Amino acid sequence: MKRREEMTFLESIYVVEAAKGTVITFGRLLRNLALHTAQLFGLAKHIPASASIQYPNERREYPARYRGRHRLTLKDNGDIKCTSCFLCATACPARCIYIESAEHSDASIEKFPLRYEIDTLLCIYCGYCVEACPVDAIRMDTGIHPEVYPPDPRRFIEDKETLMQRSRELEDKGAAVVYEEHMAKMRRIEANPYTDV
Repeated sequence: MKRREEMTFLESIYVVEAAKGTVITFGRLLRNLALHTAQLFGLAKHIPASASIQYPNERREYPARYRGRHRLTLKDNGDIKCTSCFLCATACPARCIYIESAEHSDASIEKFPLRYEIDTLLCIYCGYCVEACPVDAIRMDTGIHPEVYPPDPRRFIEDKETLMQRSRELEDKGAAVVYEEHMAKMRRIEANPYTDV
């Protein structure tokens, strides 16, 4: 990149560069429009056109690292893995995780989360909570977009039971079935957005 002293006058006011960007953008727009129109009439089938996904009716397969809805993982006996260490809440830049710990009835377990809540309206889905957790108690590997609730903001605060239920459903039904159920729910909401689904 040139330093400011080495730039010409036109380069320093960025007119030429803005014009180049506009030409490239509209050139590609016109190229794709012509290509899609030709393919609509059965021409130029050998040239790949720009792809678009008609979400939510079509789905692009998400990679394993996709950060979707949160879930709290469970032990083999069904108990929550979380140890209430507060590292996830400390690492969260949005400060959307609230944990209230309590002593466990089992003497071998120091504490557990009595309340564990995530305010999904504040969450930026950065995944820092997942990285910070030393016991792999929180994950964002559901492969589903964040939940859409009716217009009441209090519904967007997901509690411990909701987050644990996601792990149970993922284990019982599998990711594909959970995704299809989620999409059916989204279609019902889309058809009638003012009902509580």
